[in-house]
Amino acid sequence: MELNQKQIAILQVAEKLFSENGFDGTSVRQIAKEAEINIAMISYYFGSKEKLLEALLFYRGSDFKMQIETILYNENHGFLEKIDQVVEMVVRRIHNNRRIYKIVHFEFSNLGRTIDFENYINFKKQNFQILERFIQEGQEAGVFSKNVNIPLIKTTILGSYFNLYYNKKFFQAMHNLQDQFNFEEYVEKELIPHIQQTIKALLTYEV
Repeated sequence: MELNQKQIAILQVAEKLFSENGFDGTSVRQIAKEAEINIAMISYYFGSKEKLLEALLFYRGSDFKMQIETILYNENHGFLEKIDQVVEMVVRRIHNNRRIYKIVHFEFSNLGRTIDFENYINFKKQNFQILERFIQEGQEAGVFSKNVNIPLIKTTILGSYFNLYYNKKFFQAMHNLQDQFNFEEYVEKELIPHIQQTIKALLTYEV
């Protein structure tokens, strides 16, 4: 699926409104008004609000495979350096795209929804398989421990970030993070290095 600039602009507006108001709380009319387009253009490009969300998931997930492969297939860096780079890329990516993760978390658990998550799930499977192969190669090279629960590595990265994000007010009060700039700096200088250290410890610790 190739998207033109107009479609991307609509998706960005929809992402903002879905995140702020929820999927059910956002109408196609609102999206059209915010995007300054005719409501018929949304139907023309996407067909329905559900299809628009499916396109949004594709748009946000389509370049992840390229990013992680660029890191992992770089022969100039070792296994541990690549893991640091993967953690940094993933955390920055989910931080920058946290709106779509919020939407997916809610909609994915809504069993009554007719949204097709098949492509989204396939994206996630493919990306996990790339990371899984890399960790297995590190195990074969003797860098990573054989006693690694590989499926939980990415879960640990995501869980660490979202624990901070969904408890943002608590962390801001606890660490005296007065504004958004301070919070962004905390993510960069404290959270990312902490997760990098945690993941490397999990991958190299021998029981």
